[in-house]
Amino acid sequence: MSEVKSGLRYTEEHEWAESAGGNLVRIGITDFAQSQLGDIVFVEFPEVGAAVQAGQPMGTIESVKTVSDLFSPVSGTVTKVNEALLDSPEAVNEQPYGTGWMIEVEVDGDAAAALEQLWDEERYRAYVDSNS
Repeated sequence: MSEVKSGLRYTEEHEWAESAGGNLVRIGITDFAQSQLGDIVFVEFPEVGAAVQAGQPMGTIESVKTVSDLFSPVSGTVTKVNEALLDSPEAVNEQPYGTGWMIEVEVDGDAAAALEQLWDEERYRAYVDSNS
């Protein structure tokens, strides 16, 4: 069974988001997503300074099985990317909620309000359970 971490917010596309302080939101993919993809071999995300829009593609993730779009759960400006994933994309498989995070975004408007629009852990867990 896939881990659904408490305290995070989730999307239907299997991204997670959490407050990183102030108006910053840290984003990654869920344990369910990485397990469905298989061994991650490459991650492409937007550059620092790029604008991202909630629900829109912000990059790609490539596994030995497929290439999938990454969708931004919030709108804002990319302030940080996890450059360690360029050399060690397998960190997404090993720790999707830890060292496998992908980007940080400075949210347009109120970060707490943007996160509140996303699914809580119970709703996401029910969604994953119904699709497993």
